[in-house]
Amino acid sequence: MRVLVAEDDPVIALGLVERLRTLGHKAVGPVSDGEQAVELAREALPDVYLFDIEMPNLDGLDAAARLAAEGLRRPVVVITGVDDPSLVERSIARGVSAYLTKPIDSRELKAAIELAAARHTEFEALEAEVGRAQQALEDRKLVERAKGLLMSALQLSEQDAFRRLQMTARERNLRLAEVAARIVEQRSLLEPKPNSPAPSRSPLSTEGRSQP
Repeated sequence: MRVLVAEDDPVIALGLVERLRTLGHKAVGPVSDGEQAVELAREALPDVYLFDIEMPNLDGLDAAARLAAEGLRRPVVVITGVDDPSLVERSIARGVSAYLTKPIDSRELKAAIELAAARHTEFEALEAEVGRAQQALEDRKLVERAKGLLMSALQLSEQDAFRRLQMTARERNLRLAEVAARIVEQRSLLEPKPNSPAPSRSPLSTEGRSQP
């Protein structure tokens, strides 16, 4: 993996670069402050961030948070010279995946990178699952609203309204939620005007329309 190294102590930085090389990784950098780390991350797009917490201009936690906000979130391993429980809490709050205390040996570094990568993958999977669940909920709301419109305008049962949605989705090769969204968008066609007969065709009709 390509690991971006940000450490303000040049001796420690070179030691980290050498350890990464012996572990089979490619070091990007090193750089000596958080601002430089952000700039290099934008250019090099590394796979992992290895950031010292205490750095000039921008600390490692804030650098990681800024990159995540820009859509450049990666597995993050942070390094500190002080065993401080509050720093651990801050690290977790910033989405840091692993935490190391100086001095660092190759075995600890290897384990931290592997742990960070695994936790990052788990987090992305969880985010995707939550996203899918949220989309499913929004789709269901649309379908229920479209069914209600059809039931009211066309005097259909709930089952018949749902069958109409399903049939149109199959005919037009659309997702059920896409059909429902069109019904909701065109609901004015289903709302009878005062002293006028009920509509003879619904926005579900494909008659006279070009297929998408």
